[in-house]
Amino acid sequence: MDIQTSNIKEWSSFMMKYKFALDEMNTKLKILNEEFQILHDHNPIEHIKSRLKKPKSISAKLERKNVKPTFENIEENVFDIAGIRVTCSFISDIYKIYDLIKNQDDIQIIKVKDYIANPKPNGYKSLHLIVTVPVFLTDRTENVCIEIQIRTIAMDFWASLEHKIYYKFQDEVPNKLTSELKSAAEMVHFLDCKMKDIKEEMDLYKSEESLHKKKQTLAF
Repeated sequence: MDIQTSNIKEWSSFMMKYKFALDEMNTKLKILNEEFQILHDHNPIEHIKSRLKKPKSISAKLERKNVKPTFENIEENVFDIAGIRVTCSFISDIYKIYDLIKNQDDIQIIKVKDYIANPKPNGYKSLHLIVTVPVFLTDRTENVCIEIQIRTIAMDFWASLEHKIYYKFQDEVPNKLTSELKSAAEMVHFLDCKMKDIKEEMDLYKSEESLHKKKQTLAF
């Protein structure tokens, strides 16, 4: 079926499973975050934002891949129709969330791109996952692809600015701004490392304080 000749009902029917997959994954992430908060007195997730790709963006992606715009080709070539962005406070939280997702029995990790360990040349950092989520429909179960991006608040701020700049200049960004963005990415990395150090020092202080109180209680 060609998306260019499809009607609204056909398109809505095709996109329905991606919406349900987002609903399913959003619920999972919220539950994992709340459970982590109860068990460890810390919530690794600050914000969750999700979106469905627009038909125009999907068609443009297929065109770049030189693939005919059909529903079948969309499923085989476009894996970020449904997308979730998870924002954390600390770099360590990114990998905690990754582990929590990985340990879900019904979630399959298809692909991982670690742009934190290996940043893009312009300084971009984030952890990208392609996963499949089972969607239970009335007559079948489908494993639907979702892209999950996990990053710190600082990384997200930088990525948002970079997106605005590239959009404004239609990808023809002046060299001076490119250099400034790279410099800002280095500052973001410094900030994330500094925040990590502060958190670790805070955790150590709380641990020592708890141990001291326990000793005082035992002394009585």
